[in-house]
This record gives sequence, C-alpha cells and structure tokens, in this order.
Amino acid sequence: MQYQYRTSSQIKEDIAGSKVAILPVGAVEAHGPHLPLGTDNVLAERLAGRLAEQVDALVLPILPYGQVWSLRHFPGSITIRNQSLIDIVVDIGKSLYTQGIELFVIVNGHLGNGTALKEAARELYDACPELKVVYLFYPGMQKAAKKVRETPALHDAYFHACELETSFMLYLAPEYVNMAQAICDMPDIPVSADATPTPWEEFTSTAVLGDATAAKEEKGEFIINISLKNMVRIIRDVQELVPKDKNRSF
Repeated sequence: MQYQYRTSSQIKEDIAGSKVAILPVGAVEAHGPHLPLGTDNVLAERLAGRLAEQVDALVLPILPYGQVWSLRHFPGSITIRNQSLIDIVVDIGKSLYTQGIELFVIVNGHLGNGTALKEAARELYDACPELKVVYLFYPGMQKAAKKVRETPALHDAYFHACELETSFMLYLAPEYVNMAQAICDMPDIPVSADATPTPWEEFTSTAVLGDATAAKEEKGEFIINISLKNMVRIIRDVQELVPKDKNRSF
C-alpha cells in the first residue's frame, strides 16, 4: 500500500494494522547508454512494492538521491553527502516511530548508500531502540548470480549497468531498457580502488562494468526472487524481536 496516497485518517488505521513501513532509497547516476539515470530508483521502488505485498507493509515515497561520489562527474549524476543521507533517514525514522511504526525497512537500490544507511540505522537504534530498522541491498544476490551469469564479475562488490543490473531492469522495469544500445565494457578496476578514493572516470568512460549485452529477463527474475525471499525471511526474523510492551521516549 502506498503511504503517500492514503489520507491522514486512513493511514492511522493502516499503521495500526501493519506497523511496517518500507522506504525505497536510490540514486541518480550514469548507467551507460542503455539504462536511465534513475535505474537505482526504479529498481528500489519496484522491489519495495513486491516486498510490501508479502509482508503487509506500507511503502513510503522513494528517497531518490544518494551518495554518488564515484560517478559524480558523469553527465546527469547527482550526489549528496553521506551525512545528508544519514540525517534525512534518521528524521524519517523518528517521524514514523511517533506515528506508531515498529519496523522501518530500507530497500536500497544503490551500493554507494550502504555506509550512510548503516550509520542511520545505528543512530535510530540509539535514539529510539524500540524501533527496529532493517537495511537491505539484494541479500543473497552474489550467490544466486553465480548460477546464472555468463560473464565474469569485474569486482567482488560492484555491479553496475552490467549483465546483472540490466537483467534486473529487464525483469522489473523493461520499459526503461534500450538493449539496442547495450554495450560490453570490461574495464580494469585497480586493486587500489578499494583502498583509496577513486573516481570511476579513472577506469571507465561508459559507467558500464561488464557485458550488458548478456542481460536477460530470466536472469533478473531468478536473482531478484531469491533476494526477495531473503528479504522476507529477514523481516520475519526481526519482527520476532519487536517488544510487545513499549515505553516510547527519545
């Protein structure tokens, strides 16, 4: 259920019945010639919607900007500071808590947001420990990807506008994919990129990290569905930790 389209009186009843809110968080950044700047937003929104159906949750309006330092010089990219992202997520979490939400789920569509979202969850833990916060980024996808990918991973953590992410889009939002423009770009990512600030233009001019031409809808479906099952499992486990009797204060 979409939070923003409910009235004030309706949402009061909705929260009483669910107590779970999902915040999709994405980014605006270059994704090669075949995917839109808002790819991470689209994926986060579509995945959040599917997750909400399975855990009976309210879906908040997307937070569409993220930390895009590495790609900030590519045309179209918009970046915000980690602290900006931390502050707004913490403020949202506190607001939801005062409304009666017990479980705040963040569905992240952009790897670069990870540090900020983890810190935001920690701040919320200290501010209102009765509120459970879960931050999710395609749990289990790396193991699942090994079963369907046809091209090598260029990095242990990065996947971007490649066989995998393009497959996710073909499954969740095919209307935004232009496979006629998909390319194969296999840049050599230096080991030092994991140890020192490294703008991506130092090793790629396309923002594509892999072979996007190898993307297929069924690959995306396989990986996304495994990640979705893992998300549901994590949420169910955390729901068991929600205190039954709470004295709210922060």
